[in-house]
Amino acid sequence: MTKHRIYSMSVASVYPHYIAKAEKKGRTKAEVDEIFRWLTGYDQKALEAEFAKGTNFEDFFAHAPAINPSRELITGVVCGVRVENIEEPLMREVRYLDKLIDELAKGKAMEKILRS
Repeated sequence: MTKHRIYSMSVASVYPHYIAKAEKKGRTKAEVDEIFRWLTGYDQKALEAEFAKGTNFEDFFAHAPAINPSRELITGVVCGVRVENIEEPLMREVRYLDKLIDELAKGKAMEKILRS
């Protein structure tokens, strides 16, 4: 079975699109970064280092310091698929991130996005 191409894409190549999506709806880069940090456990310095290295999604999630256990509370549809039904673990992680950015762009409060 071949890997999905998103796995080999650098997170840094997609990151500006996440920011643009958020900013178009009046949200900020800082909020996007907060979502990344909450989901993965990277601190801001480590997050920026991963972007600078061109780390791909597979390695980004594999080496994440502390994947947030509350991420399993994330439900709903992203790209036409229910995230809670995605069986492939890495694809589920990527879609969790997509879903959180979608919620940010839709104006949801950060406390709700971060499942506080």
